[in-house]
Amino acid sequence: MTKQTNTYNRRSLMQAGLAGVSLASLPAPLFASSEPEREADVVIIGGGLGGCAAAIAALRNGLKVVMTEPTDWIGGQLTSQAVPPDEHARIETAGANQSYRTFRSQVRQYYRDHYPLTDAARANPRLNPGNGNVSKLCTEPRVALTVLEQWLMPYEQSGQLVVLRNHVPTAADVDGDRVSAVSVRSVETGDAAVLRGKYFIDASELGDLLPLTNTEFITGAEAQSETNEMHAAAVADPNNQQAFTVCFAIDHLAGENHTIDRPEEYSFWRDYVPQMTPPWPGKLLDFTYTHPPTGVPKKLGFDPAGGKSVDGALNLWIYRRIIDASLFAPGHFAGDISLINWPQNDYLLGNLVGVSEEQAAQHVARAKQLSLSLLYWLQTEAPRPDGGTGFPGLRLRRDLVGTEDGLAKAPYVRESRRIRAEFTVLEEHVGREQRAAVSGESIKKVKAARFDDSVGVGSYPIDLHPSTGGDNYIDFASLQFQVPLGALLPVRMRNLIPACKNIGTTHVTNGCYRLHPVEWGIGEAAGALVAHAMQTNQTPHAIRATPQRLADFQNQIRKQGMETEWT
Repeated sequence: MTKQTNTYNRRSLMQAGLAGVSLASLPAPLFASSEPEREADVVIIGGGLGGCAAAIAALRNGLKVVMTEPTDWIGGQLTSQAVPPDEHARIETAGANQSYRTFRSQVRQYYRDHYPLTDAARANPRLNPGNGNVSKLCTEPRVALTVLEQWLMPYEQSGQLVVLRNHVPTAADVDGDRVSAVSVRSVETGDAAVLRGKYFIDASELGDLLPLTNTEFITGAEAQSETNEMHAAAVADPNNQQAFTVCFAIDHLAGENHTIDRPEEYSFWRDYVPQMTPPWPGKLLDFTYTHPPTGVPKKLGFDPAGGKSVDGALNLWIYRRIIDASLFAPGHFAGDISLINWPQNDYLLGNLVGVSEEQAAQHVARAKQLSLSLLYWLQTEAPRPDGGTGFPGLRLRRDLVGTEDGLAKAPYVRESRRIRAEFTVLEEHVGREQRAAVSGESIKKVKAARFDDSVGVGSYPIDLHPSTGGDNYIDFASLQFQVPLGALLPVRMRNLIPACKNIGTTHVTNGCYRLHPVEWGIGEAAGALVAHAMQTNQTPHAIRATPQRLADFQNQIRKQGMETEWT
């Protein structure tokens, strides 16, 4: 038996707020006999949207589940990373699993049950608490967290589900192509535990289980010669990865001064000009940015008291607004609340994967300095529509993200390690232009590749933020796509299944498979796959390889409200 006893995954510790902890100060992550053990049908590492959806699918099919989460908030993108959902235009009626729509309905119902909404807002079946541009359901992170916690609570109370919050994976016990156990450790106490299961689901933000289990994986950009993608890089670069972002929430109290202390790195970030190809139009802390689809400079507006536009430009205040105070009883909110996840606080100077543990921790610290510098710039130097400078009334809302520094508990990660999969989704499968070229269909009529092994659907442009390798935005049209089961199956490992951004996509196609409803669908498919494999005593790979078994699985998940085709 080969036992993996890797040292601590500092990237997970970093996300849990322990970036400064010395590894030497923690006990060695070995499978010692003194460590308590927990056993389940499936062990899920990572409590983000993919992890929660995987747990929900496994639990409703009768499996016993242990799920870990590196912070004290489950929910990932929506909660600990504080990002309102990026969704496609048809999300209310199509293109998402029933469970995801249930989640969205429960968020709206929570506001109706617990908030003093206006009569019109309460009666609106498509209530959008923030009325933000980015989504039809811009919501506070804590509300999303509460809904997820309430959903899972009955399973936790019955003992069918154990959630180990503030726990990170540290080692894996691997026998050939199977994982038998994963060791985890509390980032609060240092206490360790061994989690044993029949299946393991990697729902971590960075694909933490892949190196721990020696599962084959890819990082960064593939070469065009390898993938034949129109927008792929000329030369492969594992370290060319999308920027990550440390988000924060603010409101605006006119006439008051809530200016924060000048950040230590403010001078650097105020003058920082990204080195991009094509060139960035100027300083990062500026309201002119690179327009993603066209690559040309575009002016943005900002005015907490303005409407959806400022002098004809998109008002960034509205973009990811999570509370529109006009929807609530007068005085309940001091003003609107906006979530800041902008091009201006994308961190471009390093990665969280493929670097030393110390470098990764430093990058998170500097990304926090960037976000604080953006806030300070907005409070003191940003141009106002009236010709003045600065909005000192902007107030950092620490309470909304649950941290002392007012920044999200974890970085918003766009790109993870990706498994080498039985099937890899390429641009020719989902990119509008290349799909038309390979299929011979017109741009107007072309559809995405149809996958006979589909286990989910999604829709979003291929949206790659500027990268650490110097690429400016790569943003172009995609098609309404499916999630092939083959992309969830590692080429070698038999009982490890990815459940979020770590599936078999490329650097390019990850750009449309990484968003909230798609991650939920991938996670739900992973949990349902494990359940079906155990119910039928078949491996996931055998289910895909046999037409009748595959059809049986797809019929089962469709009965459970999972969409496999666009209608």
